Amino acid sequence: MFLLFSLGLEFSIKKLAQVGMPALIAGVTEIIVMIWLGYYIGAFFGWSTMDSLFLGAMLAISSTTIIIKALEGLNLKKEAFAKLIFGILIIEDILAIAILVLLTGIATSGTVSTAAVFSTLGELTLFIVVSLVVGILTVPRLLNYIDSFKSHEMLLVSVLGLLFGFCLLVIKLNYSMALGAFLIGAIIAESRQVKKIEHLIEPIRDMFSAIFFVAIGLLFNPSVLIDYALPIVIITLAVVVGKVISCSTGAFLAGQDAKTSVKVGMGLAQIGEFSFIIASLGVALKVTSEFLYPIAVAVAAITTLLTPYLIRYSDASSSKLALLLPNKMKQVGSAYTLWLQSIQPQGDNVIIARMIRRIIIHALVNFALVIAIFLMSAYFANVLEKYIPEVLRHEGLEKAVIWSGALLVSLPFLIAAYRKLKALSMLLAEMSVSPEKAGQYTMPVRKMISEVIPIMAVFVILVLVSALSSSILPPTKWMWAVVLLFSLLIPLLWSRFVKLHSRLQIALMETLDDEDKAH
Repeated sequence: MFLLFSLGLEFSIKKLAQVGMPALIAGVTEIIVMIWLGYYIGAFFGWSTMDSLFLGAMLAISSTTIIIKALEGLNLKKEAFAKLIFGILIIEDILAIAILVLLTGIATSGTVSTAAVFSTLGELTLFIVVSLVVGILTVPRLLNYIDSFKSHEMLLVSVLGLLFGFCLLVIKLNYSMALGAFLIGAIIAESRQVKKIEHLIEPIRDMFSAIFFVAIGLLFNPSVLIDYALPIVIITLAVVVGKVISCSTGAFLAGQDAKTSVKVGMGLAQIGEFSFIIASLGVALKVTSEFLYPIAVAVAAITTLLTPYLIRYSDASSSKLALLLPNKMKQVGSAYTLWLQSIQPQGDNVIIARMIRRIIIHALVNFALVIAIFLMSAYFANVLEKYIPEVLRHEGLEKAVIWSGALLVSLPFLIAAYRKLKALSMLLAEMSVSPEKAGQYTMPVRKMISEVIPIMAVFVILVLVSALSSSILPPTKWMWAVVLLFSLLIPLLWSRFVKLHSRLQIALMETLDDEDKAH
């Protein structure tokens, strides 16, 4: 937890965005290849289908803790390839949740629910987006206030409280504590006190890191090396070779140069703590054999020992590999890199592409906040229903009040999403309809196109609000009263809602762009 928190402190939201797509492509490539490879290794040894499937999942996720510690010990955390490795590890942690859901479904029912997997990923993405937005708006300001007392002890205790509290919330939501620690670290990284916090947290982090590695050592049983020597050797080779090839290939496909791709692959060639979680799940569900957990620990221990050496010699290895590669393969690689560069937007198109991407991201973030508001309102309504005495209830009045409150709080974000999509429609209309082609119909056609997306946006908003509020919708008589009230309020308060959202957006951007911070 402390290691991932420290990583978050050094990895700002902007840095996450910079490695986003390459990390996603490389991470997904690695996971698919390693699950397939692990499954067929299990089948080769004649293990059961569940043993083989769990083995594949165990090999898919690299050890965030071990990699961070190795890069830190070698003073390589600030290198370009290390930043990409961190991005891939974050993608892995997110997808690991989906893997756990998938394995649990297969183990308990013998089948997998695709809807459950996508639902879990959707909920996880929503949680991450809302946590980052709300956290960046509130936490840096809270830390500014605490720091005004000029007390290092108070600042340290407050930061620890935020860390433990947020990780507790994440665990209650059945997500990875590692993910929670990283997220709160990334949020606190946007504060002006980030360097001071890093200095205060360092001794505590180092102490618990030592305890963590001692605990992993205590899980290791040397006799397993003898009893399952051949499977351990083959699986260890599969982890190292498979991850180097799959991660390097994924990074190269994402546009990284060959040298960086190889260094990324060699940095991720191990398994660790998440493999133990997957192995423990199989034992708890009683679907895997007893030997699988000791094998996981043995392979993790061996690959952990190899990790610092693989990272240290990755630079030399990538250089030697470049010399050994045939010229035709180098030419193909160069041609692919040039092709990727050629399909990138150029000139004015770069600005337009950025504008479109920014508008879409802003609209999606606003929709995410609306979804979160209604989900929290539904949860609040369920809790309220349990504790309000029957005598105090009034034929759906409680639901009418909660639904109205959720809609009122959501309005600034719904209006902002509508305005963003309207701006997008006008931009697309301007780009897609030129006077040379449309002639005298240019303006009418542009106007028609610019109206289509906002109308669709209104429809999506209505469907979204209806679906989210299904559990807290008031009875019909209250419903019409609330709808009438809001139809009168929205035109009157429209400009105020716009101003409120603008202030929140400015506050968010100011925090992200604060020049006083030194990452």
